[in-house]
Amino acid sequence: MTPLIECTDVTKKFGDFTALSQLNLTVPPSVVYGYLGPNGAGKSTTIRMLMGLSRPTSGRVRVFGQDPTEPEVRRRIGYLPGELRLDERLTVGQTLTSWGRLRGLRDTAYRDELVQRFGVDVSRKVRGLSTGNRRKVGLVGAFMARPELLILDEPTNGLDPLMQQVFLTTVEEARDNGQSVLLSSHILSEVERVANLVAVLQDGKLAASGPTQELRRRAAQRFHITFAEDEDVPLAALAALDGASAVERRRPDGQEVSLTWAGSPDALLTFLAGHRIRTLTAPEPDLEEAFLEYYQQGVPGSRSSTAKEPSPAADPVR
Repeated sequence: MTPLIECTDVTKKFGDFTALSQLNLTVPPSVVYGYLGPNGAGKSTTIRMLMGLSRPTSGRVRVFGQDPTEPEVRRRIGYLPGELRLDERLTVGQTLTSWGRLRGLRDTAYRDELVQRFGVDVSRKVRGLSTGNRRKVGLVGAFMARPELLILDEPTNGLDPLMQQVFLTTVEEARDNGQSVLLSSHILSEVERVANLVAVLQDGKLAASGPTQELRRRAAQRFHITFAEDEDVPLAALAALDGASAVERRRPDGQEVSLTWAGSPDALLTFLAGHRIRTLTAPEPDLEEAFLEYYQQGVPGSRSSTAKEPSPAADPVR
């Protein structure tokens, strides 16, 4: 079966800056694929090449087995760029009608359902819309024709928590309908619920890829522990546990300790059972603390964290 997306040894350079280095990425049909990494990792650069808006310096990019610049390929994709450019002269309704005409959209019932679902006011002028409202318009435009493949770049940027949940539900429905989604994000929790497969990009290199739950189990977790007031804080013993790292008091004279733990926490919980503790919390790790911290040493030749991915010109929804 031909992969929906296939990047083979893809390198992309902007002058002396290498945005992507020897990227190999395969996205099979009928999945939600989480494309994760911090801002500047190379996610948007990858997506622009998948959309035929940019060419690799070396290597090969294929979408539906074809060159992504082919008009047939573009018609099969619903695209939400990271920076959405809208015609300020139009209303929201006129914008959606224009996009529908370009997509050959005849049945507008689903579009109208999405408008209601995302709380989009079609009578409003595009000029003056907030970042979140522009994002909602872009999401309606990407989903409304039920494309075979959705490519979504930071889709929840500017959305409130309620709309984020609406978005995730819409992605789940698309997946259940047989559509595929490439979901680019720097927020781990955003894709954990919906993604079957995940790739983690760091400094233009692929740091890890595989089934979501497998990578999630291997990710480092941060724990915060508060020991009873008269309990000796066992810093050295905690640090000696296999799986523990970055063990430190949260205050020099306090009973609170934080540490990073990789793998199953069974050994940590067994150790803590021999001590009196007041609280034990494990906040949801963000991507940088969980995935990238764990895989950091596995990415040879990473560029400095101060390097920035060039900002592309804003793109319309395709």
